[in-house]
Amino acid sequence: MSAEDPVGRFPEEWQTAVAALGERPFRAKQLFRWLHQRGEFEPEKMTDLSVAFRAKLVESGVAPPFRVEHVHESQDGTRKLVLEAKDGARVESVIIPMTDLGADADASASADDEEEEVSERARVTLCISTQFGCAMGCVFCASGQAGLIRGLRASEIVSQVYLAKRYLRADEQLSNLVFMGMGEPLHHYDETARAVRLLTHPDGLGMSPRRITVSTVGLIPGIERLGRDFGGKIGLAVSVHAPNDSTRDRIIPMNRRYPVAELMAALRAYPLPKRRRITIEYTLIGGVNDSLEHARELAQILRGIPSKINLIPMNAISASELRAPGADGVRKFQNLLADAGYSCFVRTRRGDEVAAACGQLAMADDLVRKKREREEQRAAKSS
Repeated sequence: MSAEDPVGRFPEEWQTAVAALGERPFRAKQLFRWLHQRGEFEPEKMTDLSVAFRAKLVESGVAPPFRVEHVHESQDGTRKLVLEAKDGARVESVIIPMTDLGADADASASADDEEEEVSERARVTLCISTQFGCAMGCVFCASGQAGLIRGLRASEIVSQVYLAKRYLRADEQLSNLVFMGMGEPLHHYDETARAVRLLTHPDGLGMSPRRITVSTVGLIPGIERLGRDFGGKIGLAVSVHAPNDSTRDRIIPMNRRYPVAELMAALRAYPLPKRRRITIEYTLIGGVNDSLEHARELAQILRGIPSKINLIPMNAISASELRAPGADGVRKFQNLLADAGYSCFVRTRRGDEVAAACGQLAMADDLVRKKREREEQRAAKSS
């Protein structure tokens, strides 16, 4: 349980823990700030705590949830962090410089929040993971093809943010956070929600909920819980990828459980604040979902939903022979949606040479190999 995980505790949970360690209650908030405001996980470096207390914290398990194994930087400034947990789980987080928020059209719903002040420092979006692998099985996604190994604890989710901040340049600031890395956040709802509450806690990082977006392949119960628990203040991005059940069933297996019509009804019911929009993610796959008829259907099913559309030409992955459509086809698809009255952007490809682009964020070869090993083990047991 996260409450038992030191980095995943709230101040009130720390009060109980520090009392058990023989410390006064005010130490709880002090410790929480070290972990979640300063992003410091090593008790030895918490200089205003007594040496004896720091030793107790080490004994109680306060330690970095991940070590940074590699940092890969692409020519466009995108940085991919490869993180390894104590059990060997390896996940990725990606720092994406926002050279032009409108043109890039990343999922950050906060792009609509003109009243929020943003400093003159260069803005970056951070994409973080919630699971090691993914159970959704989307055919164009390396994580989905690899399968789910385990979910991340809330401490592991939030630590990605604090570790990534260490790799920001002096002229950069973390502007937006998207739960859009490895895994399906709403399939792992409790830890995802706990991570959001930790990241927005006023005694910690204090990030505005309006600058956080959770992406989902369309798990309706999770969408409903997210809207209910956070009052719609958390941005929502939905991987639609097809406008009808026959096409969506082929590329997103979860559609058989939560079909398009039910998903659209859930999006209409999501409690959006004024001037906010749901981000519709649509990966264009050549010959599968990229026809002009698909574009017309998409325009039709989104009627009445405050939304903006991100078109994402598919990034090739080793686990699939599917490919992106040509540039002319992408342009025609976009123009049809724009003519229908939608704000529609083509997602700029970022970090391709470090495999940090959408659908590639998966440690693909390692995860696919482990999936095959699991399948072989199951086959051997059944024979």
